[in-house]
Amino acid sequence: MSDAQSMNLAANVIRGLAADGVQAANSGHPGMPMGMADAALVLWTKYLRFDPQDPEWPNRDRFVLSAGHGSMLLYTMLHLSGYDVTLDDLRSFRQWGSRTPGHPEHGLLPGVETTTGPLGQGFANGVGMALAAKMTAARYDRGHGVLGTHFVYGIVSDGDLMEGVSSEAASIAGHLGLGNIVYLYDSNKITIEGSTDLTFSEEVAKRFDSYGWHTLTVDGHDRVAVEAAIEVGRRETARPTLIVTRTTIGFGAPKKAGTAEVHGAPLGKDELRAAKKNLGLPEDKDFWVPEEVKQLFAARVEEVKREHQEWRAKFAAWQKAEPELAKKYEAARSGKVDESVLAAVQAAAPTGAAATRAHSGKVIQKIAELLPQFVGGSADLHPSTSTYMTAQAPVAPGKFEGRNFHFGIREHGMGSVLNGIALYGGFIPFGATFFVFTDYMRPPIRLASIMDLGVIYVFTHDSIFVGEDGPTHQPIEHLAALRAIPGTSVLRPADGVETAFAWTTALARRKGPTALILTRQKLEPFERSEPLTAEAFARGGYVVSRESGDKPDVVLVATGSEVQVAVAAAKLLAPALSVRVVSMPCRESFAAQPDAIRDSIVPRQAKVAVVEAGIQQGWGDVFGQPLLFLGMNRFGASAPNEALAEHFGFTGDKVAARVREWLAPASPAGKR
Repeated sequence: MSDAQSMNLAANVIRGLAADGVQAANSGHPGMPMGMADAALVLWTKYLRFDPQDPEWPNRDRFVLSAGHGSMLLYTMLHLSGYDVTLDDLRSFRQWGSRTPGHPEHGLLPGVETTTGPLGQGFANGVGMALAAKMTAARYDRGHGVLGTHFVYGIVSDGDLMEGVSSEAASIAGHLGLGNIVYLYDSNKITIEGSTDLTFSEEVAKRFDSYGWHTLTVDGHDRVAVEAAIEVGRRETARPTLIVTRTTIGFGAPKKAGTAEVHGAPLGKDELRAAKKNLGLPEDKDFWVPEEVKQLFAARVEEVKREHQEWRAKFAAWQKAEPELAKKYEAARSGKVDESVLAAVQAAAPTGAAATRAHSGKVIQKIAELLPQFVGGSADLHPSTSTYMTAQAPVAPGKFEGRNFHFGIREHGMGSVLNGIALYGGFIPFGATFFVFTDYMRPPIRLASIMDLGVIYVFTHDSIFVGEDGPTHQPIEHLAALRAIPGTSVLRPADGVETAFAWTTALARRKGPTALILTRQKLEPFERSEPLTAEAFARGGYVVSRESGDKPDVVLVATGSEVQVAVAAAKLLAPALSVRVVSMPCRESFAAQPDAIRDSIVPRQAKVAVVEAGIQQGWGDVFGQPLLFLGMNRFGASAPNEALAEHFGFTGDKVAARVREWLAPASPAGKR
């Protein structure tokens, strides 16, 4: 069998395995894998550097299947390439307990670099990986060719390129000149509703040309042409490359190829048999892999294993030549933050009257001094979010040694790029914007939580007290929305001390994202009954003050800027009432504490009044006792923040009056 015949057989076997998996599940997307089989085969057998025995090889090429609905293509390639992915895994596609879910999920299978499916996210994750690779090379490699000197490859779809996040990320990649990206665009012109001509008539290549990308167009079923295009893309080191790969969705299916029917549904038994006959595969055999195809992939695996061994020798030479860099690299790769660093950050907690965004800015400078792997930036807002590391250089075209990112006004792209950096490893990334603009970046926050990525978010301008900018810029429902994402830790500190503890909590939490919610307005310091400790802060809530005794009639629970309001109200309510004030910077952490700890902070016999400038949603689940919620049930207004506090009742005297009214004995009519 000639090389061309062997490659042709292999491409058709890939098609057959993907279609078999979808058919067995009676669910899935066979069209894209069948259409992109030729291109994927060329990439995996000619260019992609990997080692199935060491899937975490630091200098491996990254492959991102942004078109995650075509997951059977990735699972098939991993199986054929010798990863720990069996035929039984392919047979159990989309089933309970399977390692091959409907869309690729990071952490279930070796070789799955990121969770994809929400279109455009993988595209942007790959940009983050490519940026992290450039930064790794700039920091550590010093011409040895061992770190960050690889490519990020991907397969992206029409749907990926319709979603706005890919445009944001593509613009960033083009601006920075990330020439280590080579993406294959599966231009099959079919989506669920039918032809892309219904809605998508733009010249994609011209759009990407304008972003500063290098673009090529090929017949995706011409493997020689695909190989030549990838080769050209690899040689273009100053610009990312997009190869427009013209394909037929469902290639080989006699009736359904080129139609929307093959996009998101099994071929059906009759069409599957006909497709196998058409492709020269045994019609009566499912999940068939002939010896010739096994040998083809085995030969490639041996090649990349040799490349890996050569790399190991070069890496050992680098370690010997650069012992201090090697030490720093290993420390960064471990992902751990030393306790001494956390203690130093806590010890440097800012004091005095200031907005928590300003307190955070001071903490960030300290962290930047202590943690070289700490990197991040803002969506064009660092003067307002106080997130620029003043002693550090920016990341810019051709300059990747810096640590400050300028993301531009691209919150969605920022969040997705941060996920890619976190997935790459070796960095602790953060991103910042106004809290209200989490509306633009909820998808990557959710995916960071699904993947347990330790991304840190700095969200400022946290409430109606943004003031004159008005309702469009005043978050109302956003705390509830962010807290609703499982696994996302939401911290709303009340002063400089809590802000420092919030930052150390985020740094120590390397599994799962953490959001710091910070004020625009200046907050006055308040007195605590005893100094705050890391242990108390970790519980999510702690006692700030006790007015008139240890057995409270009412507990005022507040977060962020409203803690000082609760403290003022408590003083007005005493001595007529025994009042306890509790700061609850992290509601989720408090809810997760054992009953005994929660009762020691908020006794169950006491009534509870919650003071928070947001909606009530979720607070009723935290406490079992009678609850008064003093918050927002409407959008805000454009006015100075002092006027808003007075109008909406966020002052000490107004909170005290509401609590007195609530606690007053019922009238004879049964009303309070």
